[in-house]
Amino acid sequence: MMKNRMARLHWSTRRGMLELDILLGNFLKEAYPALTPNVQTLFAQLLEENDQDLFLWLTGKEIPLKSEIAIIVNKVREHAITRHHTEAF
Repeated sequence: MMKNRMARLHWSTRRGMLELDILLGNFLKEAYPALTPNVQTLFAQLLEENDQDLFLWLTGKEIPLKSEIAIIVNKVREHAITRHHTEAF
């Protein structure tokens, strides 16, 4: 069951922008499995949003109006920043 869900989510992380593919794909692969079921659901909901909004949110140019989406956006952004800093060393 989890394998099927991961496959569906992986497919959903494939977007129209390479930047989104990388941010969302890395998060799914590296951080998603450790999330609580509620936060995993938020990630799935995030993937239903359009690419333009995702890009603005994940780059910090805008903040989502829905507080639950803002929670998962912050987690994805934190993961990307932490990942970037640890790769630099």
